[in-house]
Amino acid sequence: MSEKLQKVLARAGHGSRREMEAWIAAGRISIDGEIAKLGDRIESDAKVRIDGRAVSIKSADDVVCRVLAYHKPEGEICSRKDPEGRPTVFDRLPKVRDSRWVAVGRLDINTSGLLLFTSDGELANRLMHPSNEVEREYAVRTFGEVPEAAVQRLRQGVMLEDGPANFDSVKAAGGEGINQWWHVTLHEGRNREVRRLWESQEVQVSRLIRVRYGMIELPKSLPRGGWTELTMEQVNYLRQVAGLEPETRSFLGTDKHSVSRAKVKSAKIRRAVRKHKVTGGKKPTRQRS
Repeated sequence: MSEKLQKVLARAGHGSRREMEAWIAAGRISIDGEIAKLGDRIESDAKVRIDGRAVSIKSADDVVCRVLAYHKPEGEICSRKDPEGRPTVFDRLPKVRDSRWVAVGRLDINTSGLLLFTSDGELANRLMHPSNEVEREYAVRTFGEVPEAAVQRLRQGVMLEDGPANFDSVKAAGGEGINQWWHVTLHEGRNREVRRLWESQEVQVSRLIRVRYGMIELPKSLPRGGWTELTMEQVNYLRQVAGLEPETRSFLGTDKHSVSRAKVKSAKIRRAVRKHKVTGGKKPTRQRS
């Protein structure tokens, strides 16, 4: 094996490579009983612990890259835990053995739509790197009149507090009265960039939904709070974008039984989402007759 520690841990889904480097620097990771250092390389038989807890390490051949598409609702935050007790995007994801889901980027608490998760931290790290410039598409509902001159400025570029920015495209998508829908695309992923661009033209955004990440679209049949696993073809599209070797295995099958199980799983997800909406995430109490 003899690979860098942070790369092995990231690939196994313990976090992004950047996170693993920070944990190593903080002395949270040990190799065979010794505190790890940045630059350490490990073999496949090494005993690795994070915060004293033994973790699994696998070679590239042993890891199956999985990617989920999640329909994030408004009101969820992109953190594993929240001191204020607010719901997070990780709460409803399926359990994954000897690994964990890593979010590919973030959406702010008031933004809904497509959010990708992967069990391969290296894939997440590369997709989030600015050099990849993966195109994102958003559906935006604005409140009030939007002058054509403002739309032209958003296409050509405006100056934000962290530098120049612009939309690659801005297209009107209908609406009623003072509420107007737009579809916008951009390649960057700066913090709240879509909202800040509209705000630079004194336009109020009342809804913001990410509908596409690269060639991966938000499935129209996927309810808010629901997730679905991407096919091997979709996973390998993302791996190609990230400059990684294609995956040859998948947890999804193509036989009729697999399709049937996928439909059953989809139905379960929908029921769970509806139940969550009705109960507010709490277990319903029985009423005596």
